[in-house]
Amino acid sequence: MSLVVEHRPQESRFVVALSAQGPFAQLDYEVAGAVCTFTHTIVPPEFRGQGVAAQLVEAGLAWARAQQLRVVPACSYVHTYIQRHREWQDLLS
Repeated sequence: MSLVVEHRPQESRFVVALSAQGPFAQLDYEVAGAVCTFTHTIVPPEFRGQGVAAQLVEAGLAWARAQQLRVVPACSYVHTYIQRHREWQDLLS
């Protein structure tokens, strides 16, 4: 499933509309100094297992890298994702 991930910096989150009227999936974060903490990944149950969370996390990590931020994976999904995808491990704070 290829989705459009929207970055909403004013809300400190990345969002995917899963249909024209919603629902939404999101990846929330907090930035303090040069550190980005990913706090929550939320995907509605009926869309789990379809790669939605992975696309959100990829977008978030790519943004953090572009901003030269270190990453703290407070969210268990983000933590597991980084452990499984070594190309992102250099971002860990």
